[in-house]
Amino acid sequence: MVMRIMTEILGVPFDVLTMEGAVEKAIHFFEDGGRHIICTPNPEIVMEAQNDEQLMNILKAADLVVPDGVGIVWASKHSSEKISERVAGYDLVQNIMKRMSETGKSVYFFGGSPGVAAAAAKRMIKEYPGLKILGTRNGFFNSKDEKEIISEIKALKPDLLLVGLGAPKQEKWIYENLRFTGAKVAIGVGGSFDVMAGNLKRAPKIYQKLGLEWFHRLISQPTRIKRMMRLPKFVIKVMIGKR
Repeated sequence: MVMRIMTEILGVPFDVLTMEGAVEKAIHFFEDGGRHIICTPNPEIVMEAQNDEQLMNILKAADLVVPDGVGIVWASKHSSEKISERVAGYDLVQNIMKRMSETGKSVYFFGGSPGVAAAAAKRMIKEYPGLKILGTRNGFFNSKDEKEIISEIKALKPDLLLVGLGAPKQEKWIYENLRFTGAKVAIGVGGSFDVMAGNLKRAPKIYQKLGLEWFHRLISQPTRIKRMMRLPKFVIKVMIGKR
């Protein structure tokens, strides 16, 4: 088994690999007989973990942790192992589904507002002919619904379970329930179903290339300003840690 090369940003471990390496590792997870959690923290999640011990422990226990944010790549320059590129969670999932469509692997979409996961599934099947989407369920549920959702997923036994409940709720849900679902791999995808469904547009390529996707989200959704205030705090904390 290949040893994981890791680096640590404010106590959160990250795998040091490229997008290609992350996709290959995820594909391997489908075949090794285990159950695996993939996490995609950005600086906001790293800051959240500073005050959420449960989230921090989940990130430390995850089988693959990729840097979804240019801030993580920047911060790694101050550590012993440097991350060479951002591995955006949305792009990682897209690349994994592309490979799955070629190999007959299956996926279940869980989360988002009513109708969104279903719309996302419809568009992804068009995008990746051959992709097996076994079912969808929105992210609004009570304890009774939750048992039924888990039973449905378990009956279908998808290779991949995508959970869009927003961070850190989705990471906690996956950690507590993955073993009951029968899925081999689970990834928390935040609001990605809205993007997959065409309800929300990603930042233009130039913003992504310059590492300014966070800025595009802010001007598109000004209500995110409170969450975005974690970014300067992240930079300050990293610099203090360096000193």
